[in-house]
Amino acid sequence: MSRDRMVKFTLKSTEDLAKMREAGKAVAAALKAMKDAAQPGVSTLDLDVLAGEILAGFGAVSALKNYQPPFSDIRYLHNSCISINNEVLHGVPKADRFIRDGDVVKLDIAATFDGWCADSAITTIVGTPKSPKAEKLVSVTRASLYNAIRKAVYGNTMGDVSHAIQSHVEKNGFGVVRDLVGHGIGQTPHEEGLDVPCYGRAKLGPKLVVGMTFCIEPMVTTGRGTVAHTGDDPWTIISADRTLGAHFEHTVAILEDGPFIITAAERSDEPAAATAD
Repeated sequence: MSRDRMVKFTLKSTEDLAKMREAGKAVAAALKAMKDAAQPGVSTLDLDVLAGEILAGFGAVSALKNYQPPFSDIRYLHNSCISINNEVLHGVPKADRFIRDGDVVKLDIAATFDGWCADSAITTIVGTPKSPKAEKLVSVTRASLYNAIRKAVYGNTMGDVSHAIQSHVEKNGFGVVRDLVGHGIGQTPHEEGLDVPCYGRAKLGPKLVVGMTFCIEPMVTTGRGTVAHTGDDPWTIISADRTLGAHFEHTVAILEDGPFIITAAERSDEPAAATAD
């Protein structure tokens, strides 16, 4: 989402988090199904329809379909966002957009269960990678997400989380997107009160407290990290220099004993080495 001013955020109860976790399970299952189905010749609209079907099987619905985010004047009409190659995020599924061998595909879903939301994204390379650089981009972006989650600990700051993304990405020669940020989440997909930038200085920013829930989402390109809208729709965001983009995202809650990844496929997916600075 677009960066916004800080306002008071809401803290979630154990009961709230349980409902968000149900939404997170649905999101994780839908992403896995989409990733498995993302083969050459499959349309992005086919994948989007599949996402809706999987969510329904969990008693959840897309939080994106018919959603009008605070940064847009119009409603979004699909279950998911699917972005390819130099599209970094918010790509619109289309019946005539077909996946090709070697495409770097970003899959992004938010779901609602009993009024509570979860949001996650993955990047996958379909078939044979076109270059080692594409493979490295995906690997580095994913690793930066888990580095950041390990810093999402009670007593740390949001700057600690953001710096973990930036330092790993830039160390590997890629560019973080600075014009877009992760976001708070709860009863809406984009809850006001928290920004989660892909860059920052350790020890700075809001203190992380128990009950916070937010989406950490590294957005990275093989170029400078600058982005722009495409000319043909108000949603799709591409790298301004037309370089490859990658995007990973998890919804995370701050608990007393460490970060809780609400959108993990399994509880065991959570990082073990979470420590306060």
